[in-house]
Amino acid sequence: MEDRYPLCLPYILRYEGGNDDDPHDPGGRTSRGVIQREYNAYRRRKGEATQDVWKATDEEVSDIYRHQYWDPWCPQLPAGVDLSFFDMAVNAGPSRATILLQRALGVRDDGAIGLVTLGAIKDADPIELIVGFANKRLAFYRSLHTFRYFGKGWTERTLDCKKASLKMATTATAVTS
Repeated sequence: MEDRYPLCLPYILRYEGGNDDDPHDPGGRTSRGVIQREYNAYRRRKGEATQDVWKATDEEVSDIYRHQYWDPWCPQLPAGVDLSFFDMAVNAGPSRATILLQRALGVRDDGAIGLVTLGAIKDADPIELIVGFANKRLAFYRSLHTFRYFGKGWTERTLDCKKASLKMATTATAVTS
């Protein structure tokens, strides 16, 4: 099976690129989407001293994305659905991404991917799932008190991700047909 991580990561970095320390962002100090708290935990796990997240290397950011947000579920998802799930996992956490994916699938939204969710993914039309997931994602963002600060960007990102995901899914379907 093709490792699609290298295809999806540049898309994520396009939206998560750069450093940020917005007082309205509950994540706080961030570099390329990685928050300081997460980066500290990553460095401690590697036996390294903590440092400012703005000093994180591209390799560290990629390693965090692969092991915290891509694995273990994205490699099991259809082309396009993997990008949508990955993008939401990075933006709002893997648990929230899982809940929204389950809602789009119409299964119990317990936040845990298991046999029921995997079966529903296998049975779903990837195009319909991408569209449904984007709709659930937009509804989630609208429910947040920080929507007034970040809503325009989240909406643009979601719609752009949906477009890129649909293109991936269509291309993958054409190749396997």
